[in-house]
Amino acid sequence: MTTLDTILAQPRPDTDAMRERIVALAALLPAVGDPADADALLALLRMLYRIGRADLPLARLFEGHVDACQIVARYGGADTVADDALGVWNAALAGEPLRVEDGRLIGGKAYASGAGTLTHALAGADTPQGNRLVLIDLAASSPAIDRDWWRTLGMQRSHTHLVRWHGAPPDTFRFIGAPGDYAREPWFSGGALRFVAIHAGGVAALFDQVRDHLIAAARADDPHQSTRLASLYGLAQSAASTVRATAQAWGTEDEAYPARVSAARLAVTDAAERAIVLAQAAVGLPGMFADHPLSTTIADLTVYLRQPAPDAQGMRVARACADGLLVPAL
Repeated sequence: MTTLDTILAQPRPDTDAMRERIVALAALLPAVGDPADADALLALLRMLYRIGRADLPLARLFEGHVDACQIVARYGGADTVADDALGVWNAALAGEPLRVEDGRLIGGKAYASGAGTLTHALAGADTPQGNRLVLIDLAASSPAIDRDWWRTLGMQRSHTHLVRWHGAPPDTFRFIGAPGDYAREPWFSGGALRFVAIHAGGVAALFDQVRDHLIAAARADDPHQSTRLASLYGLAQSAASTVRATAQAWGTEDEAYPARVSAARLAVTDAAERAIVLAQAAVGLPGMFADHPLSTTIADLTVYLRQPAPDAQGMRVARACADGLLVPAL
């Protein structure tokens, strides 16, 4: 029987193997659509957390698959099959917006994670009725992929590229939902808790790798290193606790929930950035060698933390505080 531990114990996948890994993980999902309650959400977040702790690029792509499946299930209009690997591509390509003209798909998307790997992409496209989601069969309408653009220090294996279509025919994509459905709350902002859980898993990975390094180097009892390791544990546990507490509010406060997720994102980002500094200090120069697992985790997590509009999260939290929606409590 295939288990999550079995999948995560396998060598880290790349390119075509990444698609197979996404499909294998999808078979273990507790549910395909939106979580029915807080317990169902927490089960999903724990799965994403564990994947992020093992492999951040894989977790990034799998989270996109989960997002796409939830949207399709929520708004209907299409069925998926067991061999599908989906993603959500919504970042605009400057000067070349994705649009449907005369029934054909024209234009592109930026930050298209999984380009060349996924089987289907869910993307927002401009139409005469407004911006609508289209589910694109990437085998039937393979876009032109600019792979030279993604030259980051981390998350290279997420295959996040620029994509363009030059008139994909109407039988290669289908509409999902109504205009404006993609940004509907609380799912749009609240869904960010999925990648926040992965970020928290990345913080736990820093803890794991520093602990393992110090034990292997017989330095775990050094008083300075002991202090760092204890602090790393505190940051990793705080990040996980923040995600868990936020998940428990799902379905109980739709108005405040998006702001609560933004607050969680800020808290986990702060924990991650502090953990990176501690991890680098604890491991020192060996952790900066390309073959040390810590260097990969730090590079991947640093890139992944730069999700769209991080400053806007603070503004949303502040507004919710001023409106009385968020109040500290024990």
